[in-house]
Amino acid sequence: MKQFINSKETLVTEAIDGLLRTADGRLARLDGYPHIKVVLRSDWDRSRVALVSGGGSGHEPSHAGFVGQGMLTAAVCGEVFASPSVDAVLAGILAVTGKPGCLLIVKNYTGDRLNFGLAAERARAQGLKVNMVIVDDDVALPDLPQARGVAGTLFVHKIIGALAEQGADLDTLTREARRIIKGVVSIGMSLDTCTVPGSPKEDRIAPGKAELGLGIHGEAGIEQVDFSTARDAMEKVVARLTPKIGSGPHVALLNNLGGATPLEMSVLAEELVRSRIGEQIRWLVGPAPLMTSLDMQGFSVSLLPATQADEAALQAPVAPWAWPGCKPVGEIEIMVLPDGLAPIQPIPSRNDTTRALIERCCNALIAAEGDLNALDAKSGDGDTGSTLATAGRALLKALDRLPLADHTQLYRAIGLELSQTMGGSSGVLLAIFFAAAGDASASGANTIDALKAGLDRVQQVGGARPGDRTMIDALAPALEELSRSPAQAAAAARSGADATAQIRRARAGRASYLAENSILGHNDPGAEAVARLFKELAAADAKLVGSL
Repeated sequence: MKQFINSKETLVTEAIDGLLRTADGRLARLDGYPHIKVVLRSDWDRSRVALVSGGGSGHEPSHAGFVGQGMLTAAVCGEVFASPSVDAVLAGILAVTGKPGCLLIVKNYTGDRLNFGLAAERARAQGLKVNMVIVDDDVALPDLPQARGVAGTLFVHKIIGALAEQGADLDTLTREARRIIKGVVSIGMSLDTCTVPGSPKEDRIAPGKAELGLGIHGEAGIEQVDFSTARDAMEKVVARLTPKIGSGPHVALLNNLGGATPLEMSVLAEELVRSRIGEQIRWLVGPAPLMTSLDMQGFSVSLLPATQADEAALQAPVAPWAWPGCKPVGEIEIMVLPDGLAPIQPIPSRNDTTRALIERCCNALIAAEGDLNALDAKSGDGDTGSTLATAGRALLKALDRLPLADHTQLYRAIGLELSQTMGGSSGVLLAIFFAAAGDASASGANTIDALKAGLDRVQQVGGARPGDRTMIDALAPALEELSRSPAQAAAAARSGADATAQIRRARAGRASYLAENSILGHNDPGAEAVARLFKELAAADAKLVGSL
């Protein structure tokens, strides 16, 4: 897999330096590259308890991204998914620990426990006060004697960071950290494994499956489960968490494991709040990448039964840029549309032949969704099929509300429906098309002339003409031939659509931004959709076509 790196040997040190370039002077690193990779506060005066955490890299923004006022004092970074050395951890401790002491916050992995633990012993031998807490929040493997530490660690960083900033002593911080660790639970799910730099990607998750309870180093999960939707995925995660929590209010942390898009994470946030435990979630941290696993396309949920003091600590302002804040979960506020925008609902009327024709055309668009998306992916953003299928599904749902017996009002109603449901330039152009057809019909134009009026208006507004490699290349000749017969119109539409494959330069639409070799040999997807619609008209019986 291609990655934006120079070499796996220099990846971590270069990434740390890239982070520090934009740290506004509040962060620094210790000398000692490449073996000692410690990011620390440059404004630290050792007058309070220092908080040190760390572990393998590849979990960014953890851990260096959480160094700063109100959170960690220092982060000790290892290579990708590898614990830092004892010397590196000791260097971090010695650099920030004063008389108040130091608390090490360590995730429960053997390498981290050993290296941080031995470094703590060596620091104590030098007269420093050092305590260590082990985070073991992962509930994926119930029979594991020592559960893994995962994204719930961030609750410890933030709450204890706020208390340390207020001047709490080492014993208090240690006690509070252990209380938080005892209460927090986490579990993750992913659709794919991560890509470790310099290593081949492991392909163990089959299509249609998701891995539940996998680790943040790409370790296999407790099981592979069927995957269908975001709602189903969140339900499976919540089902594992529910037996581990009480009935009271909780703070949730929704973590992006690295490869999920912000759009997906927002959907998952909605599903979490709507889930069976949604009423218990008073506050939400994220959704955001907090403790990632390189590019893993997955998420994790952590839950903490927080006290009011915990909630205040989670909301306390901090310097680290990576902390997304802790926001209250509330109802969605919906405001009424401004005057003039509320749609005027047409009076429904019945016409069985018109209804059957619309159903046939809509079903044709829905059936062509995959083909049109694949075609659009060659010259656009791959969504033409989905856009038109969305229109088809919307019109099918709206059939009972449409004035099917009044073509003038029907054109206008279809235009209004598409303007509300399709979105994008296609939705606007088709809304204009049908609105103009409705206006022409109201002035006495027959069906074909009304549709031609719609085409003229689309060309005026959109600027495209025949030969520009758009749907007009199929629609214009089809409408010219429609008065002869639907079969001749379908043949003209097909000829026009196929001709777009030989147009070397698009002059409208997204394809106009592409080079010749990207579009040559592929039909324009909009024109292809028009050709398929007219094929349906030609295949329909005379009674249906007569409803035009």
